This record gives sequence, C-alpha cells and structure tokens, in this order.
Amino acid sequence: MTPRELIGTAAVPGGGELRLFRRGADHTIVLDRNELMNSRMSGSEEALAVMTCERLAGRAAPRLLIGGYGMGFTLRAGLAVLGRGAQVVVAELVPGIVEWARGPMAALTAGCLDDPRVVLVEEDVAASIRAARGGYDAILLDVDNGPDGLTRAGNDRLYSAAGLAAAWGALTPGGVLAVWSAGPDPRFARRMGEAGFAVEEVVVRARSNGKGPRHVIWFGEKR
Repeated sequence: MTPRELIGTAAVPGGGELRLFRRGADHTIVLDRNELMNSRMSGSEEALAVMTCERLAGRAAPRLLIGGYGMGFTLRAGLAVLGRGAQVVVAELVPGIVEWARGPMAALTAGCLDDPRVVLVEEDVAASIRAARGGYDAILLDVDNGPDGLTRAGNDRLYSAAGLAAAWGALTPGGVLAVWSAGPDPRFARRMGEAGFAVEEVVVRARSNGKGPRHVIWFGEKR
C-alpha cells in the first residue's frame, strides 16, 4: 500500500491547524483526527453548485458567492455550468488552502482560480456576506462541517438566526442560499424558514458515482 505523506500544514485563524496528506493521487485535509475533505469524495460538493445553478436558470449574468474553497469541487462544478457572463466570488479564510490550491493540489485545481469569472478574496465569508447588501443571486456555504461546526467556533454565527438574516439581506429577490452539511439538522432547517426562506432539503451522496455517506444540502429561496 502506498504510504500517506504529510505535504503541509496551515494555521486556521482563531486557532487550530489543518494538515494536507497525499497518498498516490489522493489528497486529504485533516483537522486533529477529523477528516474534513477527501479528493475521492466530491459528489455532494459538486451537487451544491450544480443544483444551485439549476435554481438560477433564466438569470443571464448571475453573481454567486462561495464560502470556502476547500478542494475547489464546488467552484469547478459551478464554472462548468455557468455562462460567460457569470461572476463567482470565492471567500476562503485560510491562506494556506489557497497556497495548496496553487501548489501541491494544482493538478486538482485545474486552473479554476485563474478563470476570468472568478474573484478570490481571502477573508471570512461572513464579512463578504455583511458587505453585500443584495448583491448576490446565490450564496453557497460549504464551511466547516455544516451547522454543527468542527473547525472554529466563529463559524457557528453563519448558521445562527443573525447569520441567516445577513444572508437573506445579501441576496437579490428570489436569490438562493445553499448550505452543505455532513448530516441533517432539523433545528437549522427551521431557522432558515424563520429567517424568511422557502426551504428545500436534499440528501446527496458523498461520491460522484452515487455512493458513499449521505450528506445534506438545504436550498433557501429568498421570499
């Protein structure tokens, strides 16, 4: 068996350290003992983008905000289905993840960060949301483990009533808030509805071949 190799580490602002491992062509990002991302499991992250874009059909030049670059699965899937007039802003808090994307994971990134439709900002996506004021047709959140965060306590505010209110205010009329989660969370779904979203919950598989663990995506349309 090919041994697992530690490629690099990256500090998480506010505490914690991410580690990037490689085994053959596969990459894994780990926090403590928790595996956060694996290049073999991209299906639900890709679905986050594709299913959001389906809900934006008819908008000629949609503007999207993606919270968390990760391994770029959501960004690449979105670019593959969006037209030339679209713009995708990617907010990534951890500078090391961007360095990995342009370095040891460059083959996996496949040049998506250099697409002319992409704007990369190295900041907390919460700050991007607060500054938007009705500027986005969709906000896609793949931050931490979903509403039940693992990486940093500050992520919890994204999923709070105040965070959902900020997202609602950052969207255009009929805009979509799409939230990825490793598992179900009925209380979060209720908070989305209370924040003014028409909520749809979709269960998707972790792998692009329809196998692997079940993940959850919530789609909230701004009413």
